[in-house]
Amino acid sequence: MTTQHDFGLAPVVLITGANKGLGRETARRLVAENRTVFLTARHAERGREAADDIGARFLQLDVTDDESVHAAVEECRRSHRQLDVLVNNAANVGHLQTDTSDVTAEDVRAVYETNVLGLVRVTQAFLPLLRASSAPAIVNVSSGMGSLTRTADPSALESRWVSLAYASSKTAVNMLTLQYAKALPDVRINAVDPGLTATDGTGNMGKDVREGAQAAVRMALLGGAAPTGTFSDIDGLIPW
Repeated sequence: MTTQHDFGLAPVVLITGANKGLGRETARRLVAENRTVFLTARHAERGREAADDIGARFLQLDVTDDESVHAAVEECRRSHRQLDVLVNNAANVGHLQTDTSDVTAEDVRAVYETNVLGLVRVTQAFLPLLRASSAPAIVNVSSGMGSLTRTADPSALESRWVSLAYASSKTAVNMLTLQYAKALPDVRINAVDPGLTATDGTGNMGKDVREGAQAAVRMALLGGAAPTGTFSDIDGLIPW
């Protein structure tokens, strides 16, 4: 089958939750690397403004809504017929400062709807387009908070916070990464940790977003040449 790569066209990348923060910076960097980037967001006005600002293409997509996801797939199919790299970046951090005794099942459900179920919903829906690529890859934006090893280590930064919903959702992301990598050997699938990055979700605490986006950008640029079933930050592999 003829692919875009046969004509020397730019690889196509789609990033969820990319109108601000890590997603937007990842999109900006990949546009600068001559990728065709679909910047997606729930809110059309914010997403379109962000896409126009960095030279990406806007696509409305709410990872918690089946109809929205399938509409995005069809739009991507109409314009490009394939997808080379999917970056599952959309995330809900929940209420990080909430006392654990006050966290409800609904609080956890809201975070899982985006971070876990949203990732599955988007991945499953875009698989046919990814498989139309000659070198498909998926980058799952996880967190060191999802590392059982680090959160259990008193000397690690990740052990300083307790977050029932967010931390456990990112552990689930890591396991989904491993399971998908085993089940889909024809697709390169990896999880990355941005580290503590100054975004709305962290109360602007942490490293600059340009540094935080590096791990996702590096893995996205590797595309089909990436390893598979790994968890890494910008310095290399990190423990599950």
